[in-house]
Amino acid sequence: MTQKSEAQKGNITPEMEFVADKENIDVNKLAKLIDKGLIVIPKNINGHSKPCGIGEGLKTKINANIGSSSKIDDIDLEINKAKLAQEYGADALMDLSTGSDLTLFRRKIMDAVDLCIGTVPIYEAGVITLNKNKEIIDMDPDDIFKAIENQAKEGVDFMTLHCGITKDLVQKLKATKRMMGIVSRGGTFLASWINHNDMENPLYENYNYLLELAYEYDITLSLGDGLRPGCLADASDIPQIQELVNLGTLVKRAQDANVQVMVEGPGHMPLNQIKANMEIQKTICHGAPFYVLGPLVTDIAPGYDHITGAIGGAIAATYGASFLCYVTPAEHLSLPSLEDVKEGVIASKIAAEAADVAKGLPQAWDRELKMAKARKEFDWESQFDLALDKSKPRTYRDKCELDDDEMCAMCGEYCAVKIAKGDF
Repeated sequence: MTQKSEAQKGNITPEMEFVADKENIDVNKLAKLIDKGLIVIPKNINGHSKPCGIGEGLKTKINANIGSSSKIDDIDLEINKAKLAQEYGADALMDLSTGSDLTLFRRKIMDAVDLCIGTVPIYEAGVITLNKNKEIIDMDPDDIFKAIENQAKEGVDFMTLHCGITKDLVQKLKATKRMMGIVSRGGTFLASWINHNDMENPLYENYNYLLELAYEYDITLSLGDGLRPGCLADASDIPQIQELVNLGTLVKRAQDANVQVMVEGPGHMPLNQIKANMEIQKTICHGAPFYVLGPLVTDIAPGYDHITGAIGGAIAATYGASFLCYVTPAEHLSLPSLEDVKEGVIASKIAAEAADVAKGLPQAWDRELKMAKARKEFDWESQFDLALDKSKPRTYRDKCELDDDEMCAMCGEYCAVKIAKGDF
């Protein structure tokens, strides 16, 4: 069974009840939206994560990426990142590890947090391939499906799978003068494999088998954008859109099979293209929830890409994206530190809140009105409690060392709110 198959039967699951209560939505309405494929609740039947609803009419959700690599393989550090991401409001966590003992790492992460857990199984298949002293282009397709099934048994809730990169599309990409080529790691694995072996993408060719696995464990498919633009110059080009068309077909097949599915999106993109991309995705992909990285709206801010991503994320979520993958200040530069994880989550939470306000979500407006009231009344404790980062504003306030609670260091005795208090 899946959440979608139960919704189709008119059955209300405990996960639906949990999400409906948290989102303040009628549970029967929620079930109908799940049945239509407009909302997903990534929740593996073997997992113990807290249910998280993603999609139409719900709060914009945030994902944080963590993971070890062959160069930096510190499990304790990554676990601390996971805990920090949860503390600052992430709704989901993706383990992108390519280091040693990936099974142990996933188990420790799942034990450390109760967030929705996602992976990219082809990374593990790549590690297995290299451990056999083979090249990625010689990867055995069976290892990809073994990784998917093993992770499903472990309790992974959603998986990024680059099913839309086809043999035909790889040939077209070779003829395209792209500035950055392919920047998706999973996308590169598959495109290079297809090109070397002159064979079809095994995830595309064996999609029915993938759907069977997803249905058995209620894995939410996150159809990956392997050809997402890696710079502004490549945004909205033919390969990106053609892959999206392929994904739209695969979304329909998943929905018809009662498998939960969402779609991943760009990447790097100018501000003026974001709205159209969100609308195109919703049309082509039958309303499936859209999961975006950023989009990053400029390429010239290394060290500040949590900001460029938050700007794009706010616009994307306003016009249809339901799920934002955080971007940290370390993007394009290094593995993120603990502080980078915090900054990335907070930046994405700001973007999500801005979009939810723009969409008129009652819960978002309730928080905004409470903050306005607290500021008017100089209620500092309420302001700190309502803040996305509860410690930073308190630190700034304490540094002021003011003996009057009804002023800040900037305006002092000329505080507009204090002067006009009670008059307007």
